[in-house]
Amino acid sequence: MGYIAPEIYSRNFGTVSYKSDVYSFGMLMLELVGGKKIADPEIENQGEAYFPEWVYEQLVSRQELELDIEMTASEEEIAKKLAIVALWCVQWNPVNRPTMSRTVQMLMGSLQDLEMPPKPFVPSLGYDTTEVPNEV
Repeated sequence: MGYIAPEIYSRNFGTVSYKSDVYSFGMLMLELVGGKKIADPEIENQGEAYFPEWVYEQLVSRQELELDIEMTASEEEIAKKLAIVALWCVQWNPVNRPTMSRTVQMLMGSLQDLEMPPKPFVPSLGYDTTEVPNEV
């Protein structure tokens, strides 16, 4: 699917809107943080995990990103913040994505004020998938 928002493929997720651009921006941020090309046909054909899912699992299980580059503690914090904000942006339901101005607020705020989003690919039991974080 790459950078194209789910609602462009399926009207089950709502209509195309500015939130579609938020989705694309989130995928771009994930690509920058992870150093992987999101729309790589070779990866898709090899059956590798959906990249946002991989990032989400990295953050949930390890509370950090396992990347192939050396980073300072400050750089790791920035990468984690970018990843969390990006995961909010790539929520499948556009209602659950932040606005672009809210995205900027989250990026400008501190990592400690960010909440982990629900899994971006399917609503998970136990999460309220209609809320966007208020804190920053």
